[in-house]
Order: sequence, then structure tokens, then C-alpha cells
Amino acid sequence: MKKPNGAAAEGQPPVRGRPRSFDREAALERAMQVFWRHGYEATSVSDLTRAMGINPPSLYAAFGDKEHLYLAALERYEQGRRENVVQQLEEAATAREAIEGLLLAAAGELTNAECRGCMLSTAQCGDERLQSTLAERRAAPKRVLKARFDRAVREGELPRGTDAGALADFYTTVFQGMAIQGRDGASRKSLVATARAAMRAWPKGVN
Repeated sequence: MKKPNGAAAEGQPPVRGRPRSFDREAALERAMQVFWRHGYEATSVSDLTRAMGINPPSLYAAFGDKEHLYLAALERYEQGRRENVVQQLEEAATAREAIEGLLLAAAGELTNAECRGCMLSTAQCGDERLQSTLAERRAAPKRVLKARFDRAVREGELPRGTDAGALADFYTTVFQGMAIQGRDGASRKSLVATARAAMRAWPKGVN
């Protein structure tokens, strides 16, 4: 008599079914939250698999090792935020308006009760290669800001001779400081005050 599909031959162990599938994007979102709260080095594979609802073989099969999962989580974290920054810089009437809007929005995001601070700005790692990758990712927003400030100089919003690179470094540093304060428990009101103070350092316009 013909055995039904999937039945084991006589004397052989039963055939295991295929591993249960899982929602990759949902699992990556949960991994991102764990890394965001605890950082790369303080997060174990068991922390990740417990939060993601999968076992270690499934994690390795879907994402590679812990480092690759971390980088994938960082990319997920950055993607929407990067698009918002570019959109704000392009659509705001002036560079000053764009920066002020970004800093004030950050004051709310960085004090979110669920995950405080910025996952990228506060990330640290003892592995030199991974830390170099993090540094490169942190440098990317500076280039975007510098390009917008260069445009502001060309359009006459900023005085000729303004050091667009230094200005980009300054406002990136302000954001990173706000991120650290947010992680350490600062209130939204406090970060809004920081943002307002930073905007008072904006170069005076062309007379």
C-alpha cells in the first residue's frame, strides 16, 4: 500500500516538518528595540531570540550572526528617519527653519518613554571594525547638513564665507548631546530649551 506523502519509510525516523515561518520584518523590529535599549555588547543572542520569538538557528539563517543582525536593525532604525531629515531639509523654506524643526522634533522623539535617545548617536562597541562602521554612519548626516548649508550660502540666506562644514558639525553635535541627555532621562522641555539655545547661535543673515 502506498504511503501518504511525508510518511517515513519503515525503520526510518519520522520526517520532520518544515520549520515554522516567521514575520522577518516584525522580528527585525523587535531586535531593533532590544539593541536600542541595551546596546550591542550588552545584548545576548538569547535576549534577541526571546524578543523575536525564534530560535538561534532561525536567527542565523535569516540574518547571519549577531553583528549582521545589529547592522540590519540600525538600517531599519535609520531608514525612515533619514528620509524625514532629507524631506525636512528640502521642503522647509529656509535652512534655519529646517534645522529648528528637526531639533524640536528630536526633543520629542528622544524622550519617548519606550526607547529613549538615538540608537545610532549613543551606540558604542569595543570591536574596532564595527565602531568604525558606526562612526561612518554618524558622519552621514553631517554631509547632508553641509550640502544644505552650502546651498543657503549660495542663495544668500547665510553670509558669504560661512563655514558650512563647521556649522554642520555644530548642529550634529547639538543633536548628539540631546540624544545622550534623552537617554539619561532628560525631559522634553529640557531638550526643547537646548534646541532653542542652539538656534540662537545661528549665523546672522546678510544685511
